[in-house]
Amino acid sequence: MLLNGQNLTGGYGGADILKGCSLGVDRGEIAVIVGPNGAGKSTAMKALLGMLNLREGSVMLDGKDISGLSTQARIAEGIGFVPQTENVFTSLSVEENLQMGAYLRDDNIADTIQLIYELFPILKEKRRQAAGELSGGQRQQVAVGRAMMTRPAVLMLDEPTAGVSPIVMDELFDRIIEVRNTGVAVLMVEQNARQALEIADRGYVLVTGENRFTDTGEALLADPEVRKSFLGG
Repeated sequence: MLLNGQNLTGGYGGADILKGCSLGVDRGEIAVIVGPNGAGKSTAMKALLGMLNLREGSVMLDGKDISGLSTQARIAEGIGFVPQTENVFTSLSVEENLQMGAYLRDDNIADTIQLIYELFPILKEKRRQAAGELSGGQRQQVAVGRAMMTRPAVLMLDEPTAGVSPIVMDELFDRIIEVRNTGVAVLMVEQNARQALEIADRGYVLVTGENRFTDTGEALLADPEVRKSFLGG
């Protein structure tokens, strides 16, 4: 696996939130982390990013142990991250947001911006507009585009469809599939479990910081116990 967290155990100081949780994603794959509120979904993602004190476990990226690296260093190694909130510069234009995403690069970024405009046509149309004037779904596309400016091998998304309408959610998922089709590994935490598993190559159902189920998205959708407990029947 391209990004692989094994036996992740730890928290933010007090009790462990993650208890031996293992998860990861491979190139050209969408992996989703689902589960009830308080299951440790976003915490698991933060552990992969180095935002959590791990007592046990390791994080490997492309065969290299990155467990000791800072968050900034992990991003430089090829991880892109889109937090759930405050993920765009609202006063800057769409194009300026994308340019800000390339702060680690010192080469020509024009080709990457062009690729992002192909993936997200609405951003090209609104490239001169302030990101704060966009709809929630369009703003999320800016956030994803900005994270892609570092040309990450792995793109991590924390609840990308939070607070958007079902139509916008479908549109965002379509865009995320297109990102995956460029060869990027996509790992996302998602509240809309059923819809997320429908596009997932790999799925993790977390409960109280542990893996309850791990399988393909298709197999998890078909599992009666997963359906009954986590997908509303």
